[in-house]
Amino acid sequence: MAKNRGFMSEKIGEFMRDLTGSGTGRLTIIGSSILIFFIILAAFAPYIAPYDPTEKVGLSLEPPSKQFWFGTDNLGRDILSRVIYGARIALSISFMGVAIAFAIGVPLGLISGYLGGWIDRILTLIMDAMYIFPGLVLAIAIAAVLGPGVVNISLSIAVVYAPTYFRIIRNQVASIKNELYVEAARALGAKNWEILIRYIFPNVLPSVVVVLSMNLADALMTEAGLSFLGLGIAPPTPDWGFDLSSGQRFVLSRAWWGIMFPGLAIVSAALGFSMFSEGINELLNPTIRERR
Repeated sequence: MAKNRGFMSEKIGEFMRDLTGSGTGRLTIIGSSILIFFIILAAFAPYIAPYDPTEKVGLSLEPPSKQFWFGTDNLGRDILSRVIYGARIALSISFMGVAIAFAIGVPLGLISGYLGGWIDRILTLIMDAMYIFPGLVLAIAIAAVLGPGVVNISLSIAVVYAPTYFRIIRNQVASIKNELYVEAARALGAKNWEILIRYIFPNVLPSVVVVLSMNLADALMTEAGLSFLGLGIAPPTPDWGFDLSSGQRFVLSRAWWGIMFPGLAIVSAALGFSMFSEGINELLNPTIRERR
């Protein structure tokens, strides 16, 4: 037992040295650190935010000061508090939207790629018809029909990204369903659902993880875009996209802080997701590491 523990500790140490000593590892660590920071803001917003984000606490359009670090908006609300609370909406919608897209696209991709035939043709036709629309345009159309709300915006985002999961999973399943290990499982009497879950899905999961982390950045930007256009969360709920839209009306009045801080929050969170996904992609794809 002591030898096994020593061997495992040595392997874990080698992995951590490789992770922290490479550009890929640093990229992943920086991205995950940014994400952890925003997750902490979202989880502990009531304890971190200095003021109620929906209440007037100062004069209209006060510049950044010791009392209001990020200034106030046109209604006298503290922008720092709204940015902190806005992390809740941005992250919850992004995670929920991508989770719903994953739950729709992955099972349909597995079924379509494995069974083939008329089921594959119908599902591929439907997903391709959805995929050809520009993502933001499709999200705008669905959000306009469903109306505001966390669940409705999440569904709008899920419809945009579900075809991505479907196409990736379907193509990979179609290419590996005739591999020897799948044929061996089939010859041993394994049922179709057992083959899909136990033998095929684990082999396509790494690519799904990469796409999922990349889609989180896109989902966050899409949510901000919908809120900027007035199709997101109804005011006065703190939302980065809505605050950015409200602040841009007062730029000519030199109230630059109204767009700077919500914009920085959006860019920073999206950058964290992007760096994390890029690092995960390189860690899971040895050919990329070798080219570097």
